[in-house]
Amino acid sequence: MRIDKFLKVSRIIKRRTVANEACDAGRVLVNDRVVKASYDVKVNDIIQIQFGQRTVKVQVLNLNETVKKENATEMYKDLS
Repeated sequence: MRIDKFLKVSRIIKRRTVANEACDAGRVLVNDRVVKASYDVKVNDIIQIQFGQRTVKVQVLNLNETVKKENATEMYKDLS
């Protein structure tokens, strides 16, 4: 699954276009490397996202194409 889609489906970022822009701006790192929006996310990847002064760090637990709002947090583990 692409990183921009994962961020949207897991509801870390609300819109896929915003996730895409964050990747283009170099604010998304996977395993300490800057990635493009087309990066293919794998289970156990560590994702860091820069939101202004705040950094969010999560570990990917599973990859679901669709998920209900209540279950979105089961896709990742918060490490920040």
